[in-house]
Amino acid sequence: MFDKFKNEGGEMVKENVNSEESVEADSTIESTSEIGIGELMGKRAKLEEAIDYVGLMIKNLKDKRTLLEKDIEEESVDIKNLKEKLQKVSEYIDEENRGIHELTKKRQQVENEADEVGSIINTLREKLSGVDKVIDDEGNRVKRIKESRESLTD
Repeated sequence: MFDKFKNEGGEMVKENVNSEESVEADSTIESTSEIGIGELMGKRAKLEEAIDYVGLMIKNLKDKRTLLEKDIEEESVDIKNLKEKLQKVSEYIDEENRGIHELTKKRQQVENEADEVGSIINTLREKLSGVDKVIDDEGNRVKRIKESRESLTD
């Protein structure tokens, strides 16, 4: 039924039929054309060919639609997969941001403790300087006292 048509580059083209069939059809049309049936049969044959052609076009359209549906479904699945991956990436970024925030807080605490230690060191250094001064002063007094005793004994 569809043998008369070929698909060439997306277009349906009628295939050339055997010349013997054409000769037989012509002789049949000539003998029956006397009463007008030949023309009617010719029109019917052309209509059948047109119907076959339209049927083939419909089949091709259905095939194309099926392919499109398949492609759309594949794209839908791919997009869903990408969306899931992007959600995971977003969750990872959020987690990393929370981690960075926690690290920032910990660093700030350590920095504050380091500042406190620095203050304690400065305070102790000042106290040690004060103790050192007192010791130096007392050492000088002791020297003077010794020197004054030595000068009295001499």
